[in-house]
Amino acid sequence: MRCLAVLIAAAAVACSSGGSGSPSGGSTGTGSGSVGNGPRPIDAPEVPTDDQSRFDQERQPEFLIKALGLKPGMTVADVGAGTGLLTVHVARAVYPGGHVVATDINPAVLEYLVARMEAAGFDTVVEPRKVAAAEPGLEAGRFDMILLAQVDHYFDDRVAWLTKAAPALKPDGRIAITNRMQHRAAVMAAATSVGLVLVTEVNDLPGQFVALFGRGPVAGQRPPTTAPTKATP
Repeated sequence: MRCLAVLIAAAAVACSSGGSGSPSGGSTGTGSGSVGNGPRPIDAPEVPTDDQSRFDQERQPEFLIKALGLKPGMTVADVGAGTGLLTVHVARAVYPGGHVVATDINPAVLEYLVARMEAAGFDTVVEPRKVAAAEPGLEAGRFDMILLAQVDHYFDDRVAWLTKAAPALKPDGRIAITNRMQHRAAVMAAATSVGLVLVTEVNDLPGQFVALFGRGPVAGQRPPTTAPTKATP
């Protein structure tokens, strides 16, 4: 999943500042003090601050969040969330009233994600979820957005995964895929094969693309057909 090998090798994650958009009112820290909605568990993984700072500097998530158009109250699936370096920004964007389902195939990295969300005060906003590699694990018709950030190239079969994921969108929901330009052609081909329709594409970050897709007639439900009506004489 997204940067999974690097994250596991690092074996340490960052603590994001809650900021003014945090439900905890800006609590931060990695010690045993009160953060989020309660004291940090003694056995919770440590979250050193440098990893989040490095991620934010290198990946510039504020540009991605803007391109995605996330708003408070939205329900988002962050696929391949890893230790939550991006998830914390997604949670901040949909708060208040929103919900983030953060999925990964590795339960160990999800433990770090939980610690990060607690430290940032978003533990009631983000729901960690272990999934199988080939299964989205998302409820039908629930999500405003399914986000795949630098993760789709890990799929054995993009078409099969997207086919399974599309029904989880609300009628006007979007599948957002962002990755390096070298993967763009494969993403577009897979989306077209599934019947997803490109709604918008943003290329503000050098060497990267952000593509938002809506459900088409193959991936989603077919629009109802209305029989022509005859004029009343």
